[in-house]
Amino acid sequence: MSHSQLHTDDSELDGPLLFGRVLDGKGGGRRIDWAEARDWQPGATGEVLWLHICRSTPGVQQWLEGLGIPEPTAELLVSDETRPRALREGDTLVSTLRGINFNPGAEPEDMVAMQLWSDGKRIFTLRRQRLQSPRDVLAEIDAGTGPMDAGRIVTDMIETLINRMNTSIVDMNTTIDEMEEVDSDQDTEDFLQRIATIRRNCLALQRHMAPQHEALETISRLPLAWFEEEDRREIAESIDRLRRFLEDINISKESALVLQDDIRARAVARSERTNYLLTIVAAIFLPLGFLTGLMGINVGGMPGVNDNDGFWIVVGLCCAILLLQLVLFWKWKWL
Repeated sequence: MSHSQLHTDDSELDGPLLFGRVLDGKGGGRRIDWAEARDWQPGATGEVLWLHICRSTPGVQQWLEGLGIPEPTAELLVSDETRPRALREGDTLVSTLRGINFNPGAEPEDMVAMQLWSDGKRIFTLRRQRLQSPRDVLAEIDAGTGPMDAGRIVTDMIETLINRMNTSIVDMNTTIDEMEEVDSDQDTEDFLQRIATIRRNCLALQRHMAPQHEALETISRLPLAWFEEEDRREIAESIDRLRRFLEDINISKESALVLQDDIRARAVARSERTNYLLTIVAAIFLPLGFLTGLMGINVGGMPGVNDNDGFWIVVGLCCAILLLQLVLFWKWKWL
């Protein structure tokens, strides 16, 4: 994938900045450009700076280090190490979270990583590929109904990430339900391929969401002064919702496995039924073929060669053998 493909909204870039807002503490915020954001200092009471940054832009790590962020932390914030995690540095939150990739051509299991850093007065979110969740929170701020502080931005972002995961899970469940109602006998291979894709998606989502669950629990336990009790309750709700989604993924995975086994069993049954019918046909024609082959040998002394009724005698004998076979097969319950 090319660099330009990775950033479908990079036409909006102002330096590395995708967008920036200074929260007014009342649910709204004003725009801020990169030139002003680089040297921003809190002004009025309640102001919080939120910058959404493209982390692959050159110079981001150096800028973070210039703000006093330790080099290992700055390196983590711009790295491609995307396993969900959360840690505390003093009164600062550092975390990596993942969201569903809804970019064109992406599969649900192609999770998009977002790094997050906040000290309560400033919050930086960094990503490489486009992620819709920050845009949802941004729309609320621009409408004047958004978060009022850094803690609320974190909880709203997490809630949006998890809710979007639910969309993908619901889509998979809907697909499984539709496939259960459709006759798969016509195109078994296509059905098995679709089910295999769903199972891979379930496994990938489970692999990514399980560590995210641990990261959220870590965030809820961190003793950060600016992270209020209400924020912890919101995180707890998000953790509970994520736990339910993990259970739904397990159910989807099991449903897909049951459906896959059912389709394979029906395919095997059809194959066995076909083989059985062919075996019966072969059993019926084997003695008839032997008789007609014996009567067809071209040697002297063959009875009936000069008899005008010889052909009909052989036909009658074949019919008698066929009738006897059918009676025996019916008696033995082969038919």
